[in-house]
Amino acid sequence: MNKPYSIQTGCKINLGLNVVERRPDGYHNLQTIFYPVPLFDELTIREKDSLIMDGEDTLTLGGNPLEGEVWDNLVLRAVRLLRQEGFPIPPLNIDLRKVIPSGAGLGGGSSDAACMVTSLTRLYGLPLSEEQMERLVSKLGADCPFFVNPRPLYAEGIGDVFTPISLDLSGWYLMLVKPEVHVSTREAYAGVHPHQPAYSLLDVVKQPVGAWASRMVNDFEESIFFNHPLLSEIKEELYRQGAAYASMSGSGSTIFGLFRSRPNCEELFAGHFTFVCQL
Repeated sequence: MNKPYSIQTGCKINLGLNVVERRPDGYHNLQTIFYPVPLFDELTIREKDSLIMDGEDTLTLGGNPLEGEVWDNLVLRAVRLLRQEGFPIPPLNIDLRKVIPSGAGLGGGSSDAACMVTSLTRLYGLPLSEEQMERLVSKLGADCPFFVNPRPLYAEGIGDVFTPISLDLSGWYLMLVKPEVHVSTREAYAGVHPHQPAYSLLDVVKQPVGAWASRMVNDFEESIFFNHPLLSEIKEELYRQGAAYASMSGSGSTIFGLFRSRPNCEELFAGHFTFVCQL
């Protein structure tokens, strides 16, 4: 690789999220639908100068701030994972410009890691199929495999068993609102009560978007909204502004709305991260 290589890494929303049972291993079985969203981080990859002998990867972060130690970032863990699998990846300089907010239920970190693996596979001609890459990145996070080839998927298990579905939201407008509210995974699962859903997500998404609100739910909302009422207020405001469907994504704290025409209400959410696009 003689010159820098850059790639945009997208994110996702969860259309519905049912927590159906607690597993013997302590994890939970879920049912959800992942839908890709064109909000992107940017990764730039360069080989280190061969005259630099320390052999260490470097990661430079820009854009939105990230919590945690740089060395433990999923991007660097993805590079180390490929080397552990026996692939001779040279030392790299990596720039990551964060646009996707972290701790948002959008999978930004998982996307960055998966795109690192797909990019290095392509750049160095690694003998990895799409399925092999999905298995590999699953070691970094349950939703990482989705970002190997982002497309609408029905997810089961711990969110890592995928079935492609026919769902096209082209033409719909999506608005994301992410306030400065942090919801830990521990908090999210502590308040949830596993149960079988009243309606199958696979059946609900076949109905018009306007019918989803009465049948599609995110099981994390009840307890998280109780602990963080601001999130509930944002969801209600999106409906007041004309959303056909609004929900929290994943275990929070992003609230999204789907609109038939472009919403022009960003000023109502001043102080929060907002993003509007046409899907």
